[in-house]
Amino acid sequence: MPEPRAPRYRRILLKLSGEALLGNGDYGIDPDVLRRIGAEVVEVLARGTQVALVLGGGNIFRGAGLARAGMDRVTADHMGMLGTVMNSLAMQDALEGLGAHARVMSALPINDVCEDYIRRRAIRHLEKGRVTIFAAGTGNPFFTTDTAASLRAIEIGADVLLKATKVNGIYTADPVKDPQATRYQTLTYDKVLTDRLEVMDATAIVMCRDNNLPLQVFSLLNPGDLLKIVDGEDVGTVVSNG
Repeated sequence: MPEPRAPRYRRILLKLSGEALLGNGDYGIDPDVLRRIGAEVVEVLARGTQVALVLGGGNIFRGAGLARAGMDRVTADHMGMLGTVMNSLAMQDALEGLGAHARVMSALPINDVCEDYIRRRAIRHLEKGRVTIFAAGTGNPFFTTDTAASLRAIEIGADVLLKATKVNGIYTADPVKDPQATRYQTLTYDKVLTDRLEVMDATAIVMCRDNNLPLQVFSLLNPGDLLKIVDGEDVGTVVSNG
């Protein structure tokens, strides 16, 4: 039997939107989606790659949306952070149900349900093969979970930031609206910023660019793509400094 392929990445951070957990629902968490994502993460762990996660909270609360509806922005963002804690606990439970070890670390102190985020402890969890889930964003209002994902990926020394979306990469136009849109295989951060491509918010993009952290955008809807990325296959779009 041929030996399994060595993983391309030693350590990854996977960013999932809260909406990714909806499944076919309009609100909340679909347990089947949780289990499917969890199963793919477990496969990645089996390859020898360390995995960290950041989940959004848009399936429960979206701070910016609440603020547009008239709520105080700081209050709204704190509610959004708590939504990410709920999603993180659900993902932890799904992973543990699949036999993996997982830890939730929150930027907001909630000691009765999860650990505080401490960088050195997070790295130690990863080195021990535990999936480390970073919750509550950066702990500060006005910063998105995209920015939190960039920050945590840089702090833990991740080899790549993986962003799972509903399309398999970045396109010249919205592929749903424009059938002629083509997928970029690679992009530079400067082009993403100059062309205002809606990949992540500008703060997150600048942080990745300035710290030379590659970003790979792929579709969460294609089962197996996460494992293909870890195996080094051409999936989605890679954004780097060129």
